[in-house]
Amino acid sequence: MSSRLPTLVGAALLAAAAPALAQQGEPMPKTINIYVAGTAGGGIDLYARMLGRHIGKYIPGNPTINVQDMPGAGGIRAANFIAGAAPKDGSAMGTFPGGPLAEPLVGLRDPGYDMSQFQWIGAVSRDVSLCISWKGGPFKNLDDARKQEMIVAGTGAGSETDSIPLILNDVLKTKFRVVTGYLGTKETFMAIESGEAHGRCGLTFSSLKASKPDWLRDDKINIMLQMGLEKSSELPNVPLASDLLSPEDKQVLELVTMGTAVGRPFAAPPGTPAARVEILRRAFDAALKDPALIEEGRLIQAEISPTPGEEVQKIIARLYATPKPVVERAKKLLEPAAK
Repeated sequence: MSSRLPTLVGAALLAAAAPALAQQGEPMPKTINIYVAGTAGGGIDLYARMLGRHIGKYIPGNPTINVQDMPGAGGIRAANFIAGAAPKDGSAMGTFPGGPLAEPLVGLRDPGYDMSQFQWIGAVSRDVSLCISWKGGPFKNLDDARKQEMIVAGTGAGSETDSIPLILNDVLKTKFRVVTGYLGTKETFMAIESGEAHGRCGLTFSSLKASKPDWLRDDKINIMLQMGLEKSSELPNVPLASDLLSPEDKQVLELVTMGTAVGRPFAAPPGTPAARVEILRRAFDAALKDPALIEEGRLIQAEISPTPGEEVQKIIARLYATPKPVVERAKKLLEPAAK
């Protein structure tokens, strides 16, 4: 049997499913905007544009899909927009890094939104978050970051780049110093390459592979630590933070890294009609199975291991049910990043 037959059969099935999806439910808007909480060329932006090129064919009326970057405050600016000003008619979705997911819980200020109220459409990948350093510098592994101060680039209060290093300094006794204010992922990469920063903590593996494949191919960086529910199969020799922690410390770290369990999540605003949320969820599921999207993802080394919107909704609800003592400890540790 030809190795291409399963792909061809899958393509045929999806092609047949598209008209059926397009005939279901109430009419959808003619244009749908995906707002990206990041900058052009970053991992979130790349995944959003990849989805945007394919999801329209599975939405009634085959709407035009526009992808707009909305950087700022580590993703909080875009989260505020989706929660408040974005239209609630199915014409808006947002996609975020992990930091804004927990910010309403652990931030010193009310960011103006509650992500448990968002209508979650789905997540593209199950991921791990990394601490990396530039090869040739003084930091090769976690022990090095425990012995001397290591400068890591951050994108603003509320972002994982700023919160994760502070938590690690407490639970693993590292000496990370966050230099923050970089606009987005692309800018933090430039800082690392220029020597402004030694590295970065709070960088998803999928973002690294999609945005900077040459760093991995040409062995330009050290991967010092990974954080997530389990180790990445591609990084068997990189320590998993939770394996090094007590149960209490593990809970605190999970509060700010839970977003890795739902990498590249997409959400519609609170109040979006249930029927339109259902259409977007099923279109998301179909697009992530589309052979053309899968091939595009393969070419840019994108991690595609989707989580349905209903499951993402439950994970976010569980995050917002974190015990109060754990939340209060995390808030105290994160005070420097919030000021």
